[in-house]
Amino acid sequence: MLFADPFRFSLRRRRWLVAIGGGLVLLLAGCAGGLYAALRGSLPQLDGTATLAGLGAAVEVERDASGVPTIRGRSRLDVARATGFIHAQDRFFQMDLLRRAAAGELAALLGPSALDLDHAHRTHRFRNRAGQALAAAPPEDRALIAAYAAGVNAGVEALVASPFEYWLLRTAPEPWQAEDTFLAVYAMYLDLQGRQWSRESTRGILHERLPPPLAAFLDPPGTEWDAPLQGGPLPAPPPPGPEVFDLRKQQPVATILATPDAVPAPLLALWPTTAEPSDPSETTAGSNNWAVAGRLTAHGGAMLANDMHLALRVPTIWYRAALAFPDEQGAMRQVQGVMLPGAPAIVAGSNGHIAWGYTNSQGDWADLAILQPTADGAAYQTPDGPKPFERIREPLAVKGGSAEALEILETVWGPVIDRDDQGRPRALRWVAHDLRAVNLGLLDLEWAETLDAALDIVHRAGAPAQNVLLAGADGRIAWTISGPIPRRFGHDGRLPSVWADGRRGWSGWLEPADYPRIVDPPSGRLWTANNRVVDGDWLVSLGDGDYDLGARARQIRDRLLERERFDERDFLALQLDDRALFLERWRQLLLETLAPAARADPRRDEMRRLVEHWGGRAAVDSAGYRLVREFRGDVRDRVFGPLLAACRQADPRFDYLSLRQYEGPLWQLVSQRPRHLLDPAYPDWPALLLAAADAVRERLTADGRPLAAHTWGDYNRTRIQHLFGRALPWLSAWLDRPVLSLPGDAYMPRIQASGSGASERLAVSPGRETSGILHLPGGQSGHPLSPFYQAGFEAWANGEPSPLTPGPTRHRLELRPAVR
Repeated sequence: MLFADPFRFSLRRRRWLVAIGGGLVLLLAGCAGGLYAALRGSLPQLDGTATLAGLGAAVEVERDASGVPTIRGRSRLDVARATGFIHAQDRFFQMDLLRRAAAGELAALLGPSALDLDHAHRTHRFRNRAGQALAAAPPEDRALIAAYAAGVNAGVEALVASPFEYWLLRTAPEPWQAEDTFLAVYAMYLDLQGRQWSRESTRGILHERLPPPLAAFLDPPGTEWDAPLQGGPLPAPPPPGPEVFDLRKQQPVATILATPDAVPAPLLALWPTTAEPSDPSETTAGSNNWAVAGRLTAHGGAMLANDMHLALRVPTIWYRAALAFPDEQGAMRQVQGVMLPGAPAIVAGSNGHIAWGYTNSQGDWADLAILQPTADGAAYQTPDGPKPFERIREPLAVKGGSAEALEILETVWGPVIDRDDQGRPRALRWVAHDLRAVNLGLLDLEWAETLDAALDIVHRAGAPAQNVLLAGADGRIAWTISGPIPRRFGHDGRLPSVWADGRRGWSGWLEPADYPRIVDPPSGRLWTANNRVVDGDWLVSLGDGDYDLGARARQIRDRLLERERFDERDFLALQLDDRALFLERWRQLLLETLAPAARADPRRDEMRRLVEHWGGRAAVDSAGYRLVREFRGDVRDRVFGPLLAACRQADPRFDYLSLRQYEGPLWQLVSQRPRHLLDPAYPDWPALLLAAADAVRERLTADGRPLAAHTWGDYNRTRIQHLFGRALPWLSAWLDRPVLSLPGDAYMPRIQASGSGASERLAVSPGRETSGILHLPGGQSGHPLSPFYQAGFEAWANGEPSPLTPGPTRHRLELRPAVR
């Protein structure tokens, strides 16, 4: 062999390598094929028949080309059971995350990275509360929830393989419990109200650390942008004089407004919420709804629009469906709209008689009670004397790690949630902790035939408090609040306070007859956009949980008042309105700032030209819009930074920008330009404004690209991701939505940021659902191999009308009772 022909040896080696390589290719192909086949095993069944134990009669599930189901049964109970089956087959992992996030049980599924979130959420003991709420529910509601839960478990069991996420986690799905439906509702409480006490804490620091006139000026109840349904703008306090506070005489401090440390990225991957804007300095959370009376439509029926702005996730938070079942007289009733996977009810939609939609009310639903512990720390003062803390140990399971125990201190007002900047413990009094916080009351909207009946239903519903707009086929419209409303005494809830002396607290709940409501207004128009909606006694009842700036509501109101006739496409056009009316005055300020400076500096002149031709919209091709927006943000930080330095030094959690009315004092300062409230680093206000403009230009061009390349679309790019697309970037291309540049921003009807925006867009007149429009930013299925995974995303992104009602049937599945 030593003297063998090297060519023959090389040829043999080549053949051997080819054979080995071919075998490896076949092996890998076989593995890939097996993996693909296994993944397909977790796709839902779309056609044929399936057995669903517990049904009283067969249920038909018809899906259209986008996978939207019409679930048709002979009883509401059967439809609930079938809905659970369908939800589980399409979205079980999403449902699992919802219940675990609310219960503080994510670490058991996802490992130690979820422990911080579990600690925060387990403090509320929502699983325990969900069990209590279920036990207190009426028998018919318990039966419906039990049927839904049984359907969920049957749907998972009917899959050939577990949902793919459980493969990646190397675990199996756990059964759905009946109380998990209420946990899904608690998850929405966390999403919609989970930052209220941090804002109250920020407001408390502001008022404790600054002179009262300065604190009042920086924390106004409203601005000139207010557009309530009742009353007008609230008066804004004036800037304090130099005898109160003179910034020019203060010790020099950092001039840029600091923001609290960002939420760690892993936590946002586990539970992205409305508190995650693309720009941490702006909030993009919020929702819009409006309605017009029948006299403003061609057909005489009222019409409703609703777009709920939330964090955008994969799969999308809502699930489209039409439910059909007989009423007491045997006539078939059809309800359609969007559902929350995990619950058997249509959340927003139409029943043919009434249409309904929501925005977050931003009322005050949580208070911080400052505790006065006894010397030994074992008890705290109450109006009835000292009481010992109730110490509750909650076990926290951790996948791949050691179990932990979380000790929760309970008080008569609620759990101890934190300590303030002075080290004082604080208890959280939150509507969500009360037994009445969750129920199936909103499900009764399916049966409502009149506006008055619908009002009574929403006033008794247990869910996060919402602005509810109702539109009737008879042409009537109404606004009201849903959910429990506490009665406060001795305080307005805006600031943390001591409750131990009995002079402050809550004393029961508002009765349905006392709920605020506006029915059939003379204008024939109603609108809400997370703004303050009412004043006077009604405002006292609702409190101030940090209403959004009224600019968005005002733009909607003014657009509605411009027309005397509307149809669904008019409503969609308003939902897509990206006009930058709010920033127009900031554009003028920037042009005035640049005008004298541009003559001597070509870079400033280029910036001026781009701003002059900005187009007046948050358009993807507008560099001028982005420049104006960033100029405002830079000015804001330079103005407020030194004014609020003492607050930030007192508590690094201080977050002034979470108080959403700051535009009022900011514009007063840049307009009136009081010298004693100017950062001493600048000789005058024009110098501050020019420094801000220059900083924006330098920041944007630091990457070497020309200023004109930095358009709004270059920045405002979607990042709509699956949990594993965030956690495992190599899966992103397979799991996440396409990355797009989209128009829209805060302070306009079309709110749009990288990870938040319209989670649905609905326009409907009850009884005319076939003319209705519904957008979702993604498809029905949570499975990336499903043809329905991305369905609807393109229409949502492009603003193309897509029908509310399901289209022609493409798939038909019959769910049959088990043979007895």
